[in-house]
Amino acid sequence: MTFALKQFNPSATGPLDGIRVLDLSRLMAGNMLSLQLADFGADVIKIEPPEGDPLRDWKDDGHSLFWKTYGRNKRSVMLNLREAAAMDALWRLVETADVFIENFRPGTLEKMGLAPDKLLARNPDLIVVRISGFGQTGPYAHLPGFGTIVEAMSGFADRTGFPDREPVLPPLALADMIAGVYGASATMMALYARQAGTARGQVIDLSLLEPMFSVLGPEAAIHAVTGKIKQRVGSASNTASPRNVYKCADGKYLALSGSTPAVAKRIFEIIGRPEMMSDPRFATNSDRVKNRALVDAAIGDWFATRASAEALETMRQAGATVGPVYNIADAMSDAHFAEREIVVDVEDEGFGTLPMHNIVPRMSATPGVWRRPAPALGEHNNDLLSEIGLDPATLESGKE
Repeated sequence: MTFALKQFNPSATGPLDGIRVLDLSRLMAGNMLSLQLADFGADVIKIEPPEGDPLRDWKDDGHSLFWKTYGRNKRSVMLNLREAAAMDALWRLVETADVFIENFRPGTLEKMGLAPDKLLARNPDLIVVRISGFGQTGPYAHLPGFGTIVEAMSGFADRTGFPDREPVLPPLALADMIAGVYGASATMMALYARQAGTARGQVIDLSLLEPMFSVLGPEAAIHAVTGKIKQRVGSASNTASPRNVYKCADGKYLALSGSTPAVAKRIFEIIGRPEMMSDPRFATNSDRVKNRALVDAAIGDWFATRASAEALETMRQAGATVGPVYNIADAMSDAHFAEREIVVDVEDEGFGTLPMHNIVPRMSATPGVWRRPAPALGEHNNDLLSEIGLDPATLESGKE
């Protein structure tokens, strides 16, 4: 499959042109947040220690592909903040910035002499985004909080997997990703409030826990009203039926959802069981959820006798909501992914081109921009330090 080629243009401007972001964060949540801003034109400056952002060390077969993806459209300045000259450079950059992102353990920023009140005293219009596992206050504030722990403590893992097996953690940095998107949204709200004159600078207390908990939806209300704790149901749903993945005769899986009465009726008709809609065990969605095992058995028997391509076409022709369970190779060979440019090829010095996810979301009048590949550590020291009136040579002692 051939993907559209996106060429970098350092002079391209997006809707956030003129917004400068200092990103002192490490690993995923902060990089996800700043990526959203960078992709739409903000000047995101990664402030990295001499050893670099640890995300650079997340490697596959020796390649820093996480960094290439989440470091795109950003600039890198290497500063050893234990050195007075580096701290002076950081303060000068703070004076020029609109947004300051950090994810140190609560209290660390204060120990570094960079407490939010001091940052805001130097730059009253600064938006300070503080990312932590559990927030800046509360009994757990002092605890380290990687996404794994939050995915467990939020209740997410307890809802994931099959009832007769252990809870399942997501195989990717889900809590960080969700927090990053929430953080980008909060940052834009703060920038809008500043522009509208309703506020100047402010502090955003962004935990990983609260966004992760929020995606569970009404679970707290359900527990309070019913007294019940929802149990793991594998790929099925506690909320709607039919909904599951079903194995076809060729060993491939299809995902199917009949969350509305009309779609559920179509599915029962397709599998030759129209009478199920008038059976009191399956007449309503609540009835079908209660008798989920019987619903899945009937639908599963139908899929088991058909090849996946045939089953998919039959279901789609009848208006059912169904789709194949893809791995990454399947997605990369799908014509829809190519035509919609969900995946694009970008210029890469090492590989020639490298596929990665496109800028999300797509906007008709103010689209995102491809300005530069992920930077080498400290690649932009000379440019940025000269810009703020410093001689890069004064920081040579910080290059370990």
